[in-house]
Amino acid sequence: MIYPDLLAEYPDLLEGTRGKLTANQPLSAVTWFRTGGPAQLLFQPADEDDLAAFLRKLPAHVPILPVGLGSNLLVRDGGLEGVVIRLSAKGFGAIEQVGENRLKAGAAVPDKRLAEAAAKAGLGGFAFYTGIPGGLGGALRMNAGAHGTETRERMVELTALDRHGERHFLSNSDMGYAYRHSSASRDLIFTGAVFEGIRQDEASIRQEMADVVAHREKAQPIREKTGGSTFKNPPGSSAWREVDAAGCRGLTVGGAQMSEMHCNFMINTGSATGHDLELLGETVRARVLKHSGIRLEWEIKRLGRFGETGTVEPFLGQEGEAA
Repeated sequence: MIYPDLLAEYPDLLEGTRGKLTANQPLSAVTWFRTGGPAQLLFQPADEDDLAAFLRKLPAHVPILPVGLGSNLLVRDGGLEGVVIRLSAKGFGAIEQVGENRLKAGAAVPDKRLAEAAAKAGLGGFAFYTGIPGGLGGALRMNAGAHGTETRERMVELTALDRHGERHFLSNSDMGYAYRHSSASRDLIFTGAVFEGIRQDEASIRQEMADVVAHREKAQPIREKTGGSTFKNPPGSSAWREVDAAGCRGLTVGGAQMSEMHCNFMINTGSATGHDLELLGETVRARVLKHSGIRLEWEIKRLGRFGETGTVEPFLGQEGEAA
C-alpha cells in the first residue's frame, strides 16, 4: 500500500527539522518479525528538541505512533497511517550516572545495554534486562519484566513529550504500573528515564546476567525472527502451558509458527506475512479458549491496517465459546 505523501501536503514539516523523514517507509526493516506494511511517514528525530519542534508543527489530526526497537511489535500488512516516530540511538541512546545509585538513560537504549552499564557501576537489580529483547521506551510503557523483577521496581521518574511538543515529568506513581501495563497517556512519547539500583559487587551482578543469558539461550528461540512472548501469563498459570495443553506447540499458519522450543514464542520461519502471524495468534487463542476457557491476552502489540488478505477476528470470532 502507498499512502499520500505527508511531506508534499505539509511542507512546513521539513523546515528546521534536523532528523530524518522518509515517506512510505516499509516497517519490515525495523520489526524483529521482519514483516509489516509501510509507515506513511517515518521520522527519526535528531534529539529531544528536534522532536518537540516537529510535534509543534505537525497538524493535530495526523496520527502519531512511537516505536522502539521493534521487538514486541507486529505491524499489519496494510501499514500505518500518519507519522511513525523512531528514536535514534544517537539522540536518545545516552546513559549517565546521576547519583550514587541512579542511572539516567535515553528511551532508545536497549534493555541489555542498561544492564551492562549498571553492572559496571556496581548497581544490582538490573540483570533481568539482559534477557529482554527491546528498548527502554517500550519497557517503560509496558512495565517489561523477567525473572521476578519488573521495570516499575527500578524506574524513579521519566521524561516525555506530549502531542504538542510539551515536556512532562512523570514519577513512578504517576505511571499506574501493573503486570505488563501502565496507565500513562498513549499520547506521551517517552524520551528517557532515571532508574535506581542497589549497591552490589560487579562479580555477583555479572553472574546473575550470565544466568539470565544461559536460561534464555536454552529455553527461547532467540536466533529466530520472533517478537518475544506472544501472550501475557493468565492468572494462576503460564501462557506457554495453556498453549501447549491446547495442542498448539509447533502449530503453523503460512510462514508463521508457534515455536517448538518455547510455544509462547511466535516465529517467522522465513515467508510469514503480518496476516499469517496474527491469524496464528488468534487461532491459538481460540483453541486455548475452547480447551480451558482461558482468554489469553496478547503481549505483542498489533498495529496498523489489514492488507489485501483480509482481517483477523479476535478468537476467530468465537470469543463467546468456552470449554
